[in-house]
Amino acid sequence: MTHPITVGVDGSPESRAALAWAGREAVRRNVALRVVYAWHWPPHDMVGGGDREDQAQWVHGMIEDAARTVTDRHDGLGVTVDVIDSTGGDVVEALLGVAADTGTLVLGSRGYGAFVGFLLGSVGQRVIAEAPCPVVLVRSEDRPEDEAGGREIVVGHQGGPEDDAGLRFAFETAAARGAAVRAVRAWSLPPVFAYSPGSLKMLDEAGGLEPYERKALAEALQPWRDRFPQVPVTQHIEMGSAGQVLLSLSDRAQLMVVGRRADRSAVGARIGSVAHAVMHHAPCPVAVVPHS
Repeated sequence: MTHPITVGVDGSPESRAALAWAGREAVRRNVALRVVYAWHWPPHDMVGGGDREDQAQWVHGMIEDAARTVTDRHDGLGVTVDVIDSTGGDVVEALLGVAADTGTLVLGSRGYGAFVGFLLGSVGQRVIAEAPCPVVLVRSEDRPEDEAGGREIVVGHQGGPEDDAGLRFAFETAAARGAAVRAVRAWSLPPVFAYSPGSLKMLDEAGGLEPYERKALAEALQPWRDRFPQVPVTQHIEMGSAGQVLLSLSDRAQLMVVGRRADRSAVGARIGSVAHAVMHHAPCPVAVVPHS
């Protein structure tokens, strides 16, 4: 990763936790940190009142204070600040423009529903669904010590095109942190009519559905094991819903990584059900990674 890590701030506890997380990650990956605020007038997400000039002064003061906080904590870290005025335009488009030139976009998240600040409701979902880079969501309760104590990078694998990008992000993060990876593949019994003659032959050769899933995960992991031999890897195969299996492992995760399966519908961008469940309910930071 050579592009900077970008973090969105708005003065909330969640965005302060996201800023701290992004600062630590930028140091580990030896990249610059970009601190941004997507501002529009009239603002619906700021505390206090006042006119446009007052609010502009508040925004610039808040983002400069945020930058000082992280530079005081990490001596030598390159930090830039950017207030994006999206007045008369689309906040989502402004944020996606930032995401186009960053390695990872980090945002604060309350979980269990809305995202904080300017990422309320459909705005947050569109940013996550359409961003060309990984988006990491951080809760206000996140602490540096949560990244230690043997906690793993937990990554989901379902066999789709988005999974290679998720595995890459998980292994790169684990290598930067000296952490282990737990690769998770959940499986369930499909209806009998879903089996084709070809799939039945493959299952028979593999010795059954669970060995077949284990073999598929091992094959997907092998290129990343070869590339990152220093990273310990655990293969986790479990019968059940992928979202539920991943959430059951969240207490042992310092970061959970899911591939993004985004669809377009009449009401806008939609995120796959597994990513949706994990990013709303996992207590640890969650990285939502688009396929390459």
